[in-house]
Amino acid sequence: MDNWPETRESLILKVKDPQNAAAWADFMEIYRPVVYRMARGRGLQHADAEDLSQHVFLMVSQAIERWVPEPSLPPFRVWLGRIARNAIVNAVTRRRPDVGAGSTTVQQAMQELPDREATCELVRETRRQAIRWSAEQIRAEFSEATWAMFEQSFLQGIEVEAVAAALGKSTGAVYMARYRVVQRLREKANEVSEVWSESR
Repeated sequence: MDNWPETRESLILKVKDPQNAAAWADFMEIYRPVVYRMARGRGLQHADAEDLSQHVFLMVSQAIERWVPEPSLPPFRVWLGRIARNAIVNAVTRRRPDVGAGSTTVQQAMQELPDREATCELVRETRRQAIRWSAEQIRAEFSEATWAMFEQSFLQGIEVEAVAAALGKSTGAVYMARYRVVQRLREKANEVSEVWSESR
């Protein structure tokens, strides 16, 4: 699972239809926070990062119709990563001189940032966002106790024995709760991305 697999082609095909509001909502829930965090990580202020995210997805909406999944062309994540990277580089280098934008060395490093590095950043942030989004979507399907066992043992990394003791449950109950939620998390994430696939 080291490589972030592609967004499902079915979702990309749906997003190609600008009238498909549901597909765009799912797509934006996954990718907009990713682009925003990438921009913030490069020193953009909140408002600038929000504007940049909006600009990136405007460009995506205008260009996605031309994106075609072919073995000879870059995968979708690379394509989106390049758009985001170029927009961030442009935003950083176009700042007014009186704005604290870092030294010339920082700007030069941003311009020289390889596509591969931008893609890796997009991969990491997208994986995190897919898990956050999926968790929000499935939260209501589980009892408070089950979610607490999952959240503490899986998301917070607390030892199973400590979680069991704190919640008055057996270690087996904690493992079972964690397993059930993770399985459902995988199913939900797979609705928008092949996040758990190891075959690609």
